Amino acid sequence: MTIDTAVVLAAGEGRRLRPLTANRPKPMLPAGTRPILEYVFDALIDAGVEDLNVVVGYRRDRVQDHFGPTYRGRPITYHVQRKQLGSGHALSCARDAVDGEFLVVNGDEVVAADVIRSVADAHTDADACTLAVLESTDAPLYGAVRLDGDTVVELVEKPGSGSYRLLNAGVYAFRPEFFDRIDATERDEGELALTDPISSAVADGAHVRGVKVDGRHSKVTFPWDLPELAATLLADGMAGDDPDGRGASVAAAATVSPDATLYPPVVVAADAVVEPGAVVGPDAAVGRNATVESGAVVRRSVLDTDARVGANATVVDSVLGRGAAVGEGATAPGGPADIRVDDRVHVGEQLGCVLGDRARLGGGSTVVPGVLVGPNARVDPGSVLRRNVDADAEVRD
Repeated sequence: MTIDTAVVLAAGEGRRLRPLTANRPKPMLPAGTRPILEYVFDALIDAGVEDLNVVVGYRRDRVQDHFGPTYRGRPITYHVQRKQLGSGHALSCARDAVDGEFLVVNGDEVVAADVIRSVADAHTDADACTLAVLESTDAPLYGAVRLDGDTVVELVEKPGSGSYRLLNAGVYAFRPEFFDRIDATERDEGELALTDPISSAVADGAHVRGVKVDGRHSKVTFPWDLPELAATLLADGMAGDDPDGRGASVAAAATVSPDATLYPPVVVAADAVVEPGAVVGPDAAVGRNATVESGAVVRRSVLDTDARVGANATVVDSVLGRGAAVGEGATAPGGPADIRVDDRVHVGEQLGCVLGDRARLGGGSTVVPGVLVGPNARVDPGSVLRRNVDADAEVRD
């Protein structure tokens, strides 16, 4: 079936990604050197979508200011979810803009165009919903699916355990009547997940089709997922143009010294600067207008727009937010760490440090793996950071 209308769910905050989401919504976090949402729009357009509807909410101005009214010549219509009441409620905010079959994708997951095409092609007038599923050992941790042939017989959100091997890939096709089912589905403490009315359709005997697809699961849930996502995109050749086929994508407007060393795969965005003696890569993404000064080392890390790594500093397994700066000779050596997010400790995650937007790490400082530094925080030169730093705080040696 040809489907040229899509709804992109991009209203969420992503609290478990703080401090990176303190100033922007999760879909605007960097996938390599570009916002995740740009990859989503590209995939939809490459799959034949002409009408983009985007549900925004938290820090919605960051989405609207970045994209404006069009993207690649296609119109964008914004719909506002004023309270975070779940993905099902978010979809209902776009109801007035949809009058035929439509696609739905998550705005915070990189998705391939061929996955979207597979769902659209498989969807029929007899299907209440068609969704993409893929083989993954992560299925019990996210959304698990059971199929009988091409029919979904069970859809379980985060079962946590069990023999599930099929993951809900977050790409859907719906009939417009699905909005009536959303209205009729009971809320859980006022919230409604998109999977709830789909499960209701399965329980009622309506046909929900499952389409097995190949592809990546690019779920970004925690800060350490961003370097992993960048590495995946680099490995797949999706992070930027690589005309020489050597795994190094350097924008024409970037400045890379001939005395710097790039270890592929690596991407350097427009207006970025890599100075003499710097070593960048492998698996490094240097964002627009970012600077890696002379003698610095950046490996398996993401530097967002306007970030700076000082001379002879070392940054490994890390994420630097917009305008964040690492001082001369400072070290974030990376490695496994036990990291507390909300009430859970994540053991052995690979994370050097996270610097929120405009945070400053003073020269000669050392960061123990796993430290999160809030936006606008200041760390004095020569400090040793062993614990998280709140936004706007000042750490004195």
